[in-house]
Formats: sequence, C-alpha cells, structure tokens
Amino acid sequence: MLIVNDKAKQLILEFEGKYQPGRWPGGGSGITIGIGYDLGYVTVDQFGSDWEPYLSADALVRLKTVIGKTGIAAKNRAPRFLDIKIKPQDAESVFFNRTLPLHALRTEQALPGVTSLPADAQGALLSLVFNRGTSMVGERRLEMRGIRDAVPKKDLPEIAAQLRSMKRLWVGKGLDGLLRRREAEAKLVEGCEGQ
Repeated sequence: MLIVNDKAKQLILEFEGKYQPGRWPGGGSGITIGIGYDLGYVTVDQFGSDWEPYLSADALVRLKTVIGKTGIAAKNRAPRFLDIKIKPQDAESVFFNRTLPLHALRTEQALPGVTSLPADAQGALLSLVFNRGTSMVGERRLEMRGIRDAVPKKDLPEIAAQLRSMKRLWVGKGLDGLLRRREAEAKLVEGCEGQ
C-alpha cells in the first residue's frame, strides 16, 4: 500500500491550493473546487458520491453541468458559480478521505513497484499522478514512461531527472507553478538517496 507521509501531503496541498468554483485555475484545468478537485476530470457519479454530503442539491445540480469541461470552456463558465462556497473543513474531508486514496491507488496501478520506493519518493510520485494523471500515451508523456520504467529498478536519480525533464512542457507558458512543483517533487525523490 502506498505510503502518504506528511511531506507528500504538504507538497500536494501547497501546489493544489484551495479553490472555490467561481475561480478557474488556468491551463487545461476544469472548474476546480476544494483541494485540487478538478471537475474536468471526474465523472458525474464520482462527483456526486464525493460531494453530496457537503453541497446543497442546487449546487450539486449546477456543478454537474461543468463536469468534463476544461480549458476555455471551464474558464467561461466559472463566473456562474461565484455564489457557491466550499467550506475549508469540507474540502479537507473530501481531500483526505476520497481524493488522496483514489490517487494513491492510481499511482500504484500506473507505476508498478512504487510501493517498494522510500516513502518520500512514493509521495513525490503521488503528487505527480495527482497533477498529471496516469496516461503514458504520446510525446507529452515521454517522461511519465521514463518514470514508470525507472520505478521497478528503484533508480531514484533517474526518477528525479525525468521529473525535471518534464518541465520542458511548461517553460515559457506562464505555468510557473508546474515548474516549481516538478522541482519540489524531484528534490523530494533526491532526498531519499541513501535511505
């Protein structure tokens, strides 16, 4: 089972931030609520299951209309939700009880052998999958495949190098948060060497 230690949680929390539905985070994101809960990349059923205990019936119905919408389509719809407010304690509950366990499972499935790495490396890769998903297809996923191949070898320097190499995707595109996140993940992996 994937270890999600405090360093990993802090890293993810730092870069995911807390969102209200009326504010679109940018890039290829959808409307994002709570702690990094991106409605552009969930199903209607998943959203309902995760958020029904915390949102009114009206808010649930309205937010379901933007599930699967990303980029400009999400940006244009964000102002419609300025009146919907996510309570901090609700955001944390969904994050710790629903979102993190789901992404931990996805990380284990996408990166076989990840649970044999030191805890900090596991956390760095959880952060990566949380942010980028699990796809290994296409030129933009070159480094994801490199990480997948390095994990069973426990090649921490290669994992860190692949995380840094991935920054090529966002240089000069106004997405400095992604550059900082990949660097933080790489440093977390490098901190494991000798453990």
